[in-house]
Amino acid sequence: MQKKLSISLVASFLLATTNLFSAESLETITVTSATKTTQSIKDVTSNVDVITAQEIEERKFTTVVEALNTLPGISFVSNGGMGNTSSVFLRGMESKRILVLIDGVKYQDPSNTSGAAFSHLMISDIERIEVIKGPQSGIWGADASAGVINIITKEAKNGVHVNFNSELGSFQTKKYGMSVSNKTDKYSVKLSADRILTDGFSSQSPFGDRVDDYEKDGYRNTTVNLKGSYNITDEDSINLSYHHINSFVEYDDWNAPNTNLHSDNESNLYSLGYNKNYKNHNIKLKYDLSEFEKKELEATNSWQVRDYNGKVKLLDLTDNISYFDKDNFLIGFSHEKTEVDYIKGNNVTNKDDNTNKAIYITNTNYLGDFAITESLRRDDYSNFGSKYTGKIGAKYNVNEDLSFNANYGTAYNAPNIINILNPWGVSNPDLEPEKIKGFDISSTYKDFTLTYFKNKIDNLMNWQSSKYVNIDGTSTIAGYEAKYSKLIIEDLLLNLNYTYLSAKDSQERELARRPKNQVGFGVDYYGINNLHFNVNGQYIGERYDGANKTGRETGNYTLWNSVINYEINKTFSTYLKVDNIFNKYYQTIDGYATAQRSAYVGLKANF
Repeated sequence: MQKKLSISLVASFLLATTNLFSAESLETITVTSATKTTQSIKDVTSNVDVITAQEIEERKFTTVVEALNTLPGISFVSNGGMGNTSSVFLRGMESKRILVLIDGVKYQDPSNTSGAAFSHLMISDIERIEVIKGPQSGIWGADASAGVINIITKEAKNGVHVNFNSELGSFQTKKYGMSVSNKTDKYSVKLSADRILTDGFSSQSPFGDRVDDYEKDGYRNTTVNLKGSYNITDEDSINLSYHHINSFVEYDDWNAPNTNLHSDNESNLYSLGYNKNYKNHNIKLKYDLSEFEKKELEATNSWQVRDYNGKVKLLDLTDNISYFDKDNFLIGFSHEKTEVDYIKGNNVTNKDDNTNKAIYITNTNYLGDFAITESLRRDDYSNFGSKYTGKIGAKYNVNEDLSFNANYGTAYNAPNIINILNPWGVSNPDLEPEKIKGFDISSTYKDFTLTYFKNKIDNLMNWQSSKYVNIDGTSTIAGYEAKYSKLIIEDLLLNLNYTYLSAKDSQERELARRPKNQVGFGVDYYGINNLHFNVNGQYIGERYDGANKTGRETGNYTLWNSVINYEINKTFSTYLKVDNIFNKYYQTIDGYATAQRSAYVGLKANF
């Protein structure tokens, strides 16, 4: 029997299947992060990529960064192996300019100079990852100047379900996971837990040296997700979620690569919400709490920080009003408080906080095959004053094969409190938010999508003379993205993407660690019963460790990976994954090691 393949065209048209090797039907993917409402991907005007549960299942990703790295417009660098600091670039803009959410709750750590700690985000019971590209402050406020990444965990399905998974592999890596869920007409509840242990490899190694000549830097991570809902009536419901990450990472002192340092990290994200449907109104009230703790266990000097603590409290009220046929108008109010405190190695402490009151509106209209969305937001910060941002997007589906969409938005990136306090140097209370203007325009024809984007950043924040300062002038980041996905012959699927990036500061100097050219590729074969073969990889072009092409060249390499999935029966499946098949030696940051060829075997059970 001919199988329907899982195809994700992460553009204007995305379709997903319901099972790994045989799909009962094709469903239109929905997106929640583009306008804070649930929309079909076909109706979203923003430039959107979606990584589905199907893709995660087939590719056997370990980390969220690994999954994100398969998308056009996204690259990353890392200070060593698993658990060490990873910086994600979305269209050339750094992690601190990307708003990261888990089930809609902020994973943005105000005590971290880089924003979200991507290095501790493991693939754990994820339904999909939504990536909304371009300035999104008109909808989400600060921290969304480059875009929004929303990680959405799986919901409970009807009845009782139990799942187990395990994996063993290189670097003495062990992964274990389970989930239990139950759903009735009245309530639903789902609990999942995943644990990763690895001996790893040295986080630091001078370029050209063998990693095996240095000590190993291990990592462990425990991730727990809890989601539940209760239907009070047909129109009223209560929802809650809890996301917990605890990690312990070993890393090297820059001055002594063979000396182990240790960091203990914990994140807790809580959310409680009430939903009310009344006539054409969908009213949502929710309270989110995000708590972050980080301990540097060997920090004893006066210039070192031993304990970091960050907290974000958010109260949010929205009313989504439907009118006419599909049109809707969203109005929202929020109150947010951010707190940071730290303790240095000599027991000196400091702390600060700020509040933000916001009002925002988004309107979406559909005129036949034409859709238009407008957003406007005002934020009133206790330490930055008032900020207005907006966004407008339009999309036109000419026919089933051809569509066009364009977006323009303004945004700002507020300094984290820790940037202002700056426990490593001189405090700068006059640090101002960055101001961003950006646009993109895309065209999709059948299986091919081409996008041009451009962002301009004023008041770029940078480290200079022992403190964070704003750099005068305008930095410009622009480029192209192209993606192609095609069923070449029966049961053989080809995926390709390409990104060209030009990232320069106000002095026309190229920004560091961004590849100018990047290619992603993948081939999937489904022609053998119960088997799925995948070969995938990435080419990274010219990239330098320092600004303006200084420092070591860290690009010009190609990595190849492979996955074989086998469905034993309806309950059990197994897989073999091999990364860096040809054992390519490379570094993303000069002096920080990367993994050599590695292999992993896993078993999954679904009841």
